[in-house]
Amino acid sequence: QVQLVESGGGLVQPGGSLRLSCAASGSIFSIFSRYATGWYRQAPGKQRELVATGTSGGSTNYADSVKGRFTISRDNAKKSVYLQMNSLKPEDTAVYYCNIKLGQYNYWGQGTQVTVSS
Repeated sequence: QVQLVESGGGLVQPGGSLRLSCAASGSIFSIFSRYATGWYRQAPGKQRELVATGTSGGSTNYADSVKGRFTISRDNAKKSVYLQMNSLKPEDTAVYYCNIKLGQYNYWGQGTQVTVSS
């Protein structure tokens, strides 16, 4: 059984930074480096939205609201995905979920809360 375990969330003041981590464990299909990765978030009363994605080839894509502030990265040897979040704003408050996907194989983490407040 595959598990994605997120960590790094918490309470931070506006303008601060956090780094989210997501580690895959268990028997994933094929090798981790082939998977596309992604971070999504869901604020109270809102739909889950894409924050950032990364392909197996290294390309990245970001929501307009986080461009220039957030960076997605990966460590294939550690089967891990990261989201560096800088210049955080109150509107970034949400539960953040990591995702890895390869064809029909689509795995989600349990979510980690990020709260940006003074």
